[in-house]
Amino acid sequence: MSTAGQTGVLVVIPARYASRRLPGKPLIELAGKPMIQHVVERARRATSAQRVLVATDDERIARAVTDFGGEAVLTRSEHRSGTERLAEVAARIPAAIYVNVQSDEPLIEPGAIDLAAGLLLAEPGLGLATLAAPLRDARQLLEPSVVKVVTDFEGNALYFSRAPIPWVQNPDQADRARYLRHLGLYAYRRETLLEYPTLPPGELEQIEQLEQLRWLENGYRMRVALTVSEAVGVDTPEDVERVRALLAAEPEKDASSL
Repeated sequence: MSTAGQTGVLVVIPARYASRRLPGKPLIELAGKPMIQHVVERARRATSAQRVLVATDDERIARAVTDFGGEAVLTRSEHRSGTERLAEVAARIPAAIYVNVQSDEPLIEPGAIDLAAGLLLAEPGLGLATLAAPLRDARQLLEPSVVKVVTDFEGNALYFSRAPIPWVQNPDQADRARYLRHLGLYAYRRETLLEYPTLPPGELEQIEQLEQLRWLENGYRMRVALTVSEAVGVDTPEDVERVRALLAAEPEKDASSL
């Protein structure tokens, strides 16, 4: 799994300063800490994580991370996606498995990281994996910002879409439809991740504006694990206030356990 001088499971948190709706999003203060600090501290609590670092192209984010005792690496600014930023990290820092954690999910469950990494640890021939949760709110079915996924009999992703999938043609079968919300947490083997920048973007990826479709369009198998925990992302000012309230309601955690 890992060799001398190589990390087993490396958690990478890609973080950009630019955001159309929330500029400087990773540095927004939540419960007395920048948001990126919450993400790093929770990622460190994953039992599988042997190392956690933030990959950014912004000096302000890198400085904030080092100020609270985290590890940051500066990456190129021209990356079009977090996956491309991860691939640069993989080229520079060897690890057996990389887990991509979103920088705008300050309530990320450490167990979600372990679940994704565990899929690759348990199956040596598997190159990449991701997570999904049951979609319980019917209103989100038609919400383009909520990405849906359908899987095959073995739990491999068949398709991701912003549209409702599967589409129930016969109303009598409505109760048989299982809707899954895709969670943007991924685990990759190093050799798989290094291939991503060389893959041509597909037509479906460009139509849906979903980078994960590039893997499927290029013939890769992506395992999907189901989890009951749902990510709470921060995309709007309303999300900021919602997460602040959720953090305020959490019990205090011993800093030594982070």
